[in-house]
Amino acid sequence: MNQLIRKTIEELQRNHMAGYCVADKQELLLLLSDLIPKGQTVGCGDSVTLEEMGVYDFLRSKNYVFHDKYLPGLTSKEKRRLYIQNFDADTFVTGTNAITTDGKLFNIDGNGSRVAPMIYGPRQVIVVAGVNKITEDVDSAIRRARQIAAPQDAVRLQKDTPCTRLNRCVDCRHPQRICNDFVLIAGQFIKDRIKVILVEKELGY
Repeated sequence: MNQLIRKTIEELQRNHMAGYCVADKQELLLLLSDLIPKGQTVGCGDSVTLEEMGVYDFLRSKNYVFHDKYLPGLTSKEKRRLYIQNFDADTFVTGTNAITTDGKLFNIDGNGSRVAPMIYGPRQVIVVAGVNKITEDVDSAIRRARQIAAPQDAVRLQKDTPCTRLNRCVDCRHPQRICNDFVLIAGQFIKDRIKVILVEKELGY
């Protein structure tokens, strides 16, 4: 574990969030098995990192009641029902746009279905992130989320927003804009409710 990761974990812990470090996918899935007891209800946020690390397939294959938002054929109404159920999940698993070295999480969301359960509801929130998500401070976290993560996410979601052509945020008012909710999590009342797992790889964007 390098000094930057160690400092970030220490600061997360000072903010009442647990911090872990794993080397690869195998270690990550073993840790998730320890953190999520069998039989729990589990929700998830949209995350390229979770997809890259095989977390969705892991949740489908284990003995969990998984609120799988990626089931083929889900209607908008059914997907909304899953989002509401996530608030009462035992565990909510998600990625993040940025983690500051002083132990804060910053995210931009389109409709709030990812950031809202991070803030309130699930008894446990597990955040998985590559070391490329670590930023120096809140300003650089916001800059990273707006200028790196959001434009690439808009491309992935096949939006027609200006950032998909310019590869940068121009704070548009396009009807397909995905940068609607800007959320900074600076700490927790309930100690270790949020658990952040840093993977020693560059993951997502």
